[in-house]
Amino acid sequence: MSLKVIKIETDSDFDKAKKIRHEVFVIEQKVPEADEFDEYEPHCQHFLALDGDKAVGAARWRRTDNGVKLERFAVAASHRGKGVGSALVQAVLEDIDQNDEAKAALKYLHAQLDAIPLYAKFGFREKGEIFDECNILHRTMELPA
Repeated sequence: MSLKVIKIETDSDFDKAKKIRHEVFVIEQKVPEADEFDEYEPHCQHFLALDGDKAVGAARWRRTDNGVKLERFAVAASHRGKGVGSALVQAVLEDIDQNDEAKAALKYLHAQLDAIPLYAKFGFREKGEIFDECNILHRTMELPA
């Protein structure tokens, strides 16, 4: 596998990321399309994981009133368990740290329960109670400063 993660700068790459997210969230996990693709899309930094030329993962981050929220981590079924999720988290965190306005802010996310170990590897800690988001159980996680 020849894995790399790029920051999305073209409509073509954004379309590839949307396709991955559609496959993972809308088709596999039955998240309503209106919930998956929201009004924040134009205000996010988006990322695409590539195996060679094949799009295999996507993620984004955005500023919120609470800090910086990491979101929409999706990995194609064919590439799960191969380090794509970790590569995406690493790339997103590095990008946030290069952004003067974002790097000092609280970094947090809503983790699906089975993804908690992935984020914990990067130092995120569970906070609060388990909650339902789009009929999927989640828990808030924060990265201590």
